Amino acid sequence: MSYRLHHVHIICKSLEKMINFFTETLGATLIAMRRFGTADGASLDLQGSTINLRVAREDEDMLEELPGKPYGYDHIGIEVDNIDAKYEELKNKGFVFSIPPTDIEKIRIAFFDGPENITIELVEQRG
Repeated sequence: MSYRLHHVHIICKSLEKMINFFTETLGATLIAMRRFGTADGASLDLQGSTINLRVAREDEDMLEELPGKPYGYDHIGIEVDNIDAKYEELKNKGFVFSIPPTDIEKIRIAFFDGPENITIELVEQRG
């Protein structure tokens, strides 16, 4: 049996802001508001990929933001058709890019920070 990504699960401070980011900025569809144990959450569909979001559970103590990146998580890669157009659109919405559109071999990439310091990589496949 082969492995295949089923979903990404993100713990967030503001469920509403994160839902808005994924739906309004990245075009995801809200599938359902739900609970993950004792935590409020939501499931979204991003062009066939499931993004689960939740806030802290009642019995969890979440660490405050620390400088640098934690081990384990780096970024989420999202494929787009026209990276330059998405770059301009997102910049105009106030998002800050750490790497503007850049060609690397047969792809074009760009990185920006979303809410709560999640890092998003945009990827455009090149012929």
